[in-house]
Amino acid sequence: MQFDKDLQSEHKDLFIQARDLLLSFNGIVETKKERITTYSNEKGGICHMRTMPYGIDFGFLKGAKMQDKFGALTGKGKAIRVLPQKAKLDEEVVHYFMNQAIEINNNK
Repeated sequence: MQFDKDLQSEHKDLFIQARDLLLSFNGIVETKKERITTYSNEKGGICHMRTMPYGIDFGFLKGAKMQDKFGALTGKGKAIRVLPQKAKLDEEVVHYFMNQAIEINNNK
């Protein structure tokens, strides 16, 4: 399971810190899947997260609809945008994107 791999990664401390932050948002539920750990609320999926060779990635499922005042999101697909976090979690940036993702999800 990917969650177990994330906990054994050299970036496990960053993963745990990010996980705690995601779970601090009201109504967020974590689902551990074979290939990814996902976070959702009663309206559906919000994002997924996994460790990478350089740190962690958050994949925002409706990221293409989000504003990016930080210029931090990557990807050009129809829906998902990725927020890479290298070595240190930028809580301000994560809060900014999570708040948008939750609002978009709740208004769908």
